[in-house]
Amino acid sequence: MIRGLLLGIIWMLFFVCPSFQKETTFAYNSFGQADDLHLDGSARILPSGLLQLTNATENQMGHVFFKRPIKFTSSESVSFSTHFVCAQLPAGETSGHGMAFVVSNSTDFKGAEPTRYFGLFNKNGSTSTTRVLAVELDIALAIELNDTSDNHVGIDVNSAESVISANASYFSDAQGKKIDIKLLSHDPIQVWVDYEGTTLNVSLAPLKNKKPSIPLLSSSLINLTEILQGRRMFVGFSGATGAITSYQYILGWSFSKSMESLQNIDISKLPKVPHPRTKRKYTSLVLDALLSLIAFVVLGLLFAAYLYRRNLYAEVREDWEKEYGPLRYSYKSLYKATKGFSRNEFLGRGGFGEVYKGTLPRSRELREVAVKRVSHDGQHGMKQFVAEIVSMRSLKHRSLVPLLGYCRRKHELLLVSEYMPNGSLDHYLFNHDRSTLPWWRRLAILKDIASALSYLHTEADQVVIHRDIKAANVMLDAEFNGRLGDFGMSRLYERGADPTTTAAVGTFGYMAPELTTMGPSTATDVYAFGVFLLTVICGRRPVEPGFLDEKRFLIIWVSECWKKSSLIDARDLSLTEFSSQEVEKVLKLGLLCANLAPDSRPTMEQVVQYLNGNLALPEFWPNSPGIGVLIPMALSPGSLSASYSSSTNSMSITHSVLYGSGR
Repeated sequence: MIRGLLLGIIWMLFFVCPSFQKETTFAYNSFGQADDLHLDGSARILPSGLLQLTNATENQMGHVFFKRPIKFTSSESVSFSTHFVCAQLPAGETSGHGMAFVVSNSTDFKGAEPTRYFGLFNKNGSTSTTRVLAVELDIALAIELNDTSDNHVGIDVNSAESVISANASYFSDAQGKKIDIKLLSHDPIQVWVDYEGTTLNVSLAPLKNKKPSIPLLSSSLINLTEILQGRRMFVGFSGATGAITSYQYILGWSFSKSMESLQNIDISKLPKVPHPRTKRKYTSLVLDALLSLIAFVVLGLLFAAYLYRRNLYAEVREDWEKEYGPLRYSYKSLYKATKGFSRNEFLGRGGFGEVYKGTLPRSRELREVAVKRVSHDGQHGMKQFVAEIVSMRSLKHRSLVPLLGYCRRKHELLLVSEYMPNGSLDHYLFNHDRSTLPWWRRLAILKDIASALSYLHTEADQVVIHRDIKAANVMLDAEFNGRLGDFGMSRLYERGADPTTTAAVGTFGYMAPELTTMGPSTATDVYAFGVFLLTVICGRRPVEPGFLDEKRFLIIWVSECWKKSSLIDARDLSLTEFSSQEVEKVLKLGLLCANLAPDSRPTMEQVVQYLNGNLALPEFWPNSPGIGVLIPMALSPGSLSASYSSSTNSMSITHSVLYGSGR
């Protein structure tokens, strides 16, 4: 009978007292008509039915609690089960701070602070008098609170430091593994919190998934009775912002004292999560403007790079050059070969041009070349000039610097020749320790150049007059063999043709006197070779303005030494081991080649034989006609100096093309 009476009382309480039921279980699919919720701070219910905890305002807290406390009788075990759907959205570039589901013995959080404390705790990491169990959904990393990441779930007991936490994820029963989930996202997330005995389980899942069979967090060390201290509790949510902000929403919420009586949330009835339109629109406009500006700048830079590149590698090509195709180098290849004509590759400066070392690919190896940049002001004579330069490539002799090809640009001509590692002879004669050039080596160089000139005058397909023989145009290969280079002023003539031209070109001191009246010839090359020979043996230039009058002009001084029977004294004093007879013979040969009368000069074939000892020098004396004189004898000695000084500018027409003086 007593048992029946108790059952009747329970039946009456369950069906007759709806207010009691409401205190033990409730469910919200929307919060539009939720009159039994207590809101404070930034929390509010939106017209759409969304419960908003925080917005884009800095340093705000929002609290939402069920108004009436959940009470437990002395005979009831303290337990509960809740299911809610939430969403956290970024309000700007940064993520903001998280939110929490809260179980507490009071709704008084006046001592709490915003930011990383969720509006529940303060900087000391606790509350003042309110005791709290919180399940945090944290989107900020607080190292001092031992957070695992900026996307984690934790269980807090009276402190912002979690007793247990884990990166946000859910167990997929279909796939049989954990899958990461993003808390800060436009996609809503389901959260289940179940407490029974001393075990607290927390589970997460995407909106349309079922509750996972394995929770994300599980702790058996939570004594909720100690936290409540009165067997009653308030349940709700708390969120906060700091200097970084986010939007925090609750879409639906179900709560019960037991898991069995927990009502389901109707997913289809939940309000939609809004986009922060104004902020996003403004951000989108700023982003679009920024991207447009970047695109404009990038296009401008690309166009400028295109123009720069086109101008950098621009060349001049004409139809008449097609026949020289194999001999033409692209400017791009020469630019890269010389590393952009770097000063580190600079070899020297000659007449109207600079010379650079370059490295060009050749089949499976690299080839070192010398590239000379020659300025020119127009097209006048360019076709003939290029034709003759190209023709020089057919010259084949071991003592010639091989000319490999050319390239044309606006106001610039580039000539490519084989690189000579030891540079020009004048560098060693006038600028270096001359011990590098002992007598035997100087004699060998003279033989090399004499042989090259003999080839140009008599053996090449056409007669080649070099017109600028001097020490600066004699290059030294790796073994210090002499190589004649710089054919920029050379001219080719058919055998038997008249080479006369009105242009007197060359380098002052090496130019034959008849050049201005009779023009160039093989004899003028012989004269220049004679002067060159004397400079090599004497170790000085043809004209030294700073010397005394009797030594100023090399030809006159050597002749005077011979007249005084001291011809050997004209030699370079740095020469130590030598044959006096050989030195004197070579000096006499130099005077013979530099004879004032062209017809009295030997041919280069004869010069080769003299140097090799195959032919004896003809007999002549320092007083012989044309020996040791620079101008016709009809001119007075006083006019000699005047003639040369006044002709310095007019006759020193240096147009070196391949290596040139001043290396």
